[in-house]
Amino acid sequence: MASSYTTTTTITAPPSGSLQNGREKQKTVPLYLEEDIRPEMKEDIYDPSYQDEEGAPPKLEYVWRNIILMALLHLGALYGLVLVPSSKVYTLLWAFVYYVISIEGIGAGVHRLWSHRTYKARLPLRVFLIIANTMAFQNDVYEWARDHRVHHKFTETHADPHNSRRGFFFSHVGWLLVRKHPAVKEKGGKLDMSDLKAEKLVMFQRRYYKPGILLMCFILPTLVPWYFWGETFLHSLYVATLLRYAMVLNATWLVNSAAHLYGNRPYDKNIDPRENALVSMGSLGEGFHNYHHAFPYDYSASEYRWHINFTTFFIDCMAALGLAYDRKRVSKAALWARIKRTGDGSHKSG
Repeated sequence: MASSYTTTTTITAPPSGSLQNGREKQKTVPLYLEEDIRPEMKEDIYDPSYQDEEGAPPKLEYVWRNIILMALLHLGALYGLVLVPSSKVYTLLWAFVYYVISIEGIGAGVHRLWSHRTYKARLPLRVFLIIANTMAFQNDVYEWARDHRVHHKFTETHADPHNSRRGFFFSHVGWLLVRKHPAVKEKGGKLDMSDLKAEKLVMFQRRYYKPGILLMCFILPTLVPWYFWGETFLHSLYVATLLRYAMVLNATWLVNSAAHLYGNRPYDKNIDPRENALVSMGSLGEGFHNYHHAFPYDYSASEYRWHINFTTFFIDCMAALGLAYDRKRVSKAALWARIKRTGDGSHKSG
């Protein structure tokens, strides 16, 4: 993607020889051998050679603490929904802004920056994104990125933490209510996470994550409406905190569930992730999931840049301010080669 104010890295098309016998080649050759991607990062590239071991899956081990806490959170969120009509306008605006910032802590932060290294960010932006990520409370950056990289590398297998072939509920929230499959632990433990271990800001967040999420996800969003514009404590807690937090969680979870089950696959019909515009609306740009799994190194996570993709707009604004740079983008040649080779024929170009 050309830009007048900062640089981008273009991912070039694969060599012509790799386009021969497309599907057969795609099954046997890892994508990082076909395409010129980030030389420093291969841990998020799909490995089609991995197959689940035969035999019955291990018995589910329920994590009752998580089950109880998730149930209480969603009950509180439902009560918050009832309180929305009687909330002050400033409280609703506060909850919305907190939602957007939290989502960017996931989308622009732990997802596109730290998990996939699709662009680089200067210290002020990294600090903002680590705070926003703590507001979102979806595990610290290191753990989230490790699980996400293994999800991409071994997608829709037992090594995928939220394997959508185990059903909508499991891929949406059920995976958080049971112990991880042994394959997730095994494969996740073998990933090279040295880039995140070397980043002091990520390790600082990990070290102080519990007090961080208590302050940023629960205490601050509750106290601000109550203290600054006289909102009732009940409305502050149930609307600005519990309802907002539950909405952030579910918007993100839908990327793992709905965007792996519902939609078309214009870029790669051999994988389950789909293009889902509704998911993209709630997650501010993460619903173009077939594209994202086909090209995980593209900072836009979509072919269409700002279309239903506020996160790309946010990153581009940060680039205009000099806070984001080296945004990686798939070239048109590589894009069209992939569409012709593995697409399901639903691309709007026909």
